[in-house]
Amino acid sequence: MSQEPSTTSQPGPSEQLTVVAIDGPAGSGKSTVARLLAERVGLPYLDTGAMYRAVTFACIAAGIDPADADEATEVAREMDLRMDPDGTVMVNLVDATTQIRGPAVTRAVSSVAAHPGVRTELVSRQREWARRRGGGVLEGRDIGTVVFPDATLVVYLTASAEVRAARRAGEVTDLDYDTVAADIARRDAFDQSRDADPLRRADGALEVDTTYLTIDEVLDVLQRRLDGARSGPDR
Repeated sequence: MSQEPSTTSQPGPSEQLTVVAIDGPAGSGKSTVARLLAERVGLPYLDTGAMYRAVTFACIAAGIDPADADEATEVAREMDLRMDPDGTVMVNLVDATTQIRGPAVTRAVSSVAAHPGVRTELVSRQREWARRRGGGVLEGRDIGTVVFPDATLVVYLTASAEVRAARRAGEVTDLDYDTVAADIARRDAFDQSRDADPLRRADGALEVDTTYLTIDEVLDVLQRRLDGARSGPDR
């Protein structure tokens, strides 16, 4: 994904695109479910959280304080970002696929994501990404509430705090469970209380608690709902 034009316009009518919007807190299974659902139904997949991590990485690489809203916003606007289908993330021509998941970016990304200017720029890029592809499966924390509130299917995934922490601890080999649990609790509080586009369940969203469900069970639920939405009278 190279740099795309900035716009504050709202998304067009949902019947023009097939969009699945998947939101939820850290460790709820968004990334895995969204990626596999996209493969199942033949839609492109976008991890919008990686975009905020890319801005954070670009700030750190440039020696800019991620907490500086004006500077971080300028970085977001000027950043050359490419996100390939194989998961490679290129930031200003640098392969940042691994670095955007590292502890330095993880510690600062919530701060960057709270800047209204950064969010405006990335929301614009996310809408343009979907328009160019005729839709897609997008996952993040504001897809169903801000980016595509009229999506074909709006989903909110959740799970118990303990299960979410255990999942994340299993993904990050250099951090123990207690550290990950504390970080998730901090991010939950920060994401839900920020002024710009806080994390919340969109009105009318399909809420799925993944605590005791397998990935295939979650995918089956979402695919049935998406098939129904696509074949409805307004589709």
